[in-house]
Amino acid sequence: MQVAENSVKQRSDIFILPSMMNQRDDYRKTIIGGSPRNSISDDAENDPGLCGTILTALSWVLVVFTLPFSLCVCFKVVQEYERAVIFRLGRLLSGGAKGPGIFFILPCIDCYARVDLRTRTYDVPPQEVLTKDSVTVSVDAVVYYRVSNATISIANVENAHHSTRLLAQTTLRNTLGTRPLHEILSDRDAISSTMQVTLDEATDAWGIKVERVEIKDVRLPVQLQRAMAAEAEAAREARAKVIAAEGEQKASRALREASEVIGDSPAALQLRYLQTLNTISAEKNSTIVFPLPIDLLTYFMRASEAAAKK
Repeated sequence: MQVAENSVKQRSDIFILPSMMNQRDDYRKTIIGGSPRNSISDDAENDPGLCGTILTALSWVLVVFTLPFSLCVCFKVVQEYERAVIFRLGRLLSGGAKGPGIFFILPCIDCYARVDLRTRTYDVPPQEVLTKDSVTVSVDAVVYYRVSNATISIANVENAHHSTRLLAQTTLRNTLGTRPLHEILSDRDAISSTMQVTLDEATDAWGIKVERVEIKDVRLPVQLQRAMAAEAEAAREARAKVIAAEGEQKASRALREASEVIGDSPAALQLRYLQTLNTISAEKNSTIVFPLPIDLLTYFMRASEAAAKK
């Protein structure tokens, strides 16, 4: 019975151990903001060990015996837009990033890294992209980003700025590769918003905040530019012909209405004759053709008709 109980206890320990490890990993993810450091236990992180305690004591002794010259080495200053991430004997110092202002480090055992929190601009070089409708275009963009968490940007990635820039290039190609050419040319704001959200989600684990993405220029092949120009010119010519036809149609309708009005009034026809004569005389022509009014011939036409009836 005792052997069976011992075996059950061992089995329970085996099943409990992974859950405990998962809880510790989740705790590390919450504190550090990235992947857990499995090589160091929580107790080891809090306790520097005997060697670390001795080195820390010796460092304090060195500071005391070299006063006031040691103050020039121990006190550091970071600007308002900077933060200092301090490592003591290779471990991240508790309390997070220091700054802005003055902070204290121990010589020989402390090292620190300055992190600039200002917004940076990255000009993405032109990328050859194959669109969804199989057109090759060259696209470049501008990415605005900044460091939102100095500690994570140092502890979780080797070079946060270089990684963000490489990711921006791949994200630009991947985003534009899923869209046709007409959307890339006409809907740049939506593409920029999609890229900004994608980059921000990917760089959050690196302590980077992507604030804005703008597409600068879309360069088309020369043959495609000529084809698009010819298409636009043909569309403009067709539109011009339609407008001219509509104008002629309206003009013919106006002339028909004018002829009907003049035909109903002989006096209006005479006035039109006089107006035409005035226009011709104003141009200083040597020969003037004066149209014979039909009203003058009306009397002779009526007389001829009366004689024919008799």
